[in-house]
Amino acid sequence: MFFNWLGALPGAAAQGMIWGIMAIGVYITYKILDVADLTVDGSIVTGAAVCAVLVTAGVDVRIAMLAAVGVGLIAGLVTGILHTFMGIPAILAGILTQLMLWSANLKIMGAANIALPVRKYQLLLAQIYTSKSLILLLGFVVVLIALLYWFFGTELGASIRATGNNIKMSRAQGINTDITTIMGLALSNGIVAMSGALLAQYQGFADINMGRGAIVIGLAAVIIGEIVVSHISTNMAVRLLGVIIGGIVYYFVYQTVIFLGLDADLLKMLSAIVVAVFLAVPYWKQKYFRSYKGVKKHA
Repeated sequence: MFFNWLGALPGAAAQGMIWGIMAIGVYITYKILDVADLTVDGSIVTGAAVCAVLVTAGVDVRIAMLAAVGVGLIAGLVTGILHTFMGIPAILAGILTQLMLWSANLKIMGAANIALPVRKYQLLLAQIYTSKSLILLLGFVVVLIALLYWFFGTELGASIRATGNNIKMSRAQGINTDITTIMGLALSNGIVAMSGALLAQYQGFADINMGRGAIVIGLAAVIIGEIVVSHISTNMAVRLLGVIIGGIVYYFVYQTVIFLGLDADLLKMLSAIVVAVFLAVPYWKQKYFRSYKGVKKHA
């Protein structure tokens, strides 16, 4: 059993990297932009659907992936417009876009799912070629982190970071925070859609339900990644790499749960509990730990 578990780890690492790429999109909105965006549950499916439809129609897989990124950008753009120009709270704007994408994804695919067998189509990665997939995904991760590190060092990228850090001060400095918010949401969902395109290729199909719970996985990866790299460096590239590591760790745990014979259906619930606890830790520290120190000091 142990060797079977060990043999399954490369596949778990590949899936962890794919979901880690998705989690980088979540990191951009949640940590950099300071916006709670629930669009990702829909945009990851949109990326998978567009890629699958185009590949099955004979389009080169690279072009199909670029198209997937494009529709992800549009999905983020819609959420951004709903939030900024229509004054809808970010959470509700993301939910509304997610609902729109549910219908859009069904129309794009024309069915609830589309098969994408690697033996029939020229794909970049697949489960049966785990070693090749790992190498390609590693290249994707390196290039993506390098591009994002460069982008957020530019004037535009710094404006997006400033908007998430202090929106009132950013406006006082002449930054159009509506535009930077929209751009951050678009960039985030473009990356999420790209991970959906990679996931569809890896697992060999696109399905309307494949994005359900994606936000929980993304948050889990972000939080695990922060724990891993928090004492190493505050450098953005290191933090983004930590998110990828968080995705891999999540899927290692997932694989372990399966091999231990536990109910895999409960994993997302456990992930949600873990995310809730870690999100509550700063609040608990501030409310209980500081008051305890104050009482101890007066005593």
